[in-house]
Parts: sequence; structure tokens; C-alpha cells
Amino acid sequence: MNQILPFAQVIIAVFLMVVVLLQQRGTALGSSFGSEGGFYGARRGMQKNLYWATIVLGAMFVALSIVRLVA
Repeated sequence: MNQILPFAQVIIAVFLMVVVLLQQRGTALGSSFGSEGGFYGARRGMQKNLYWATIVLGAMFVALSIVRLVA
């Protein structure tokens, strides 16, 4: 089991990075300072799926980290 955990953690980390990078939030650096819109409506479709995938993958990564620390 201790040999599988590092590989699972790396795979989940890669998927987590991909999911985070696929999310869209603004078109330029200026949008992070509030100059373009700033308000985003409800998440729909693929955006909602990416949001939940980020939460699930993040929770899995934290859980694997704790299990690896304890084991």
C-alpha cells in the first residue's frame, strides 16, 4: 500500500493541475484587478463539472497526503 500512495498522489496532482488550468475566469490580467466585469453568474455545464472536479480532486489529494503521513 505504501508503494501505491506516491503514484496515486502524483496522478491526482496532475489531474488537479489540468482541471484548474482548464477553468476560465478572465481574458487578461486586468480582470483580476476588477476592471473587466468582475461578476460571474451561476456555473453551468462544463464549468460546473470542472468546478466540482476541482473540489473532488483536491479533497482526494489532501486525503491521500494525510493517509501517507499517518501510514
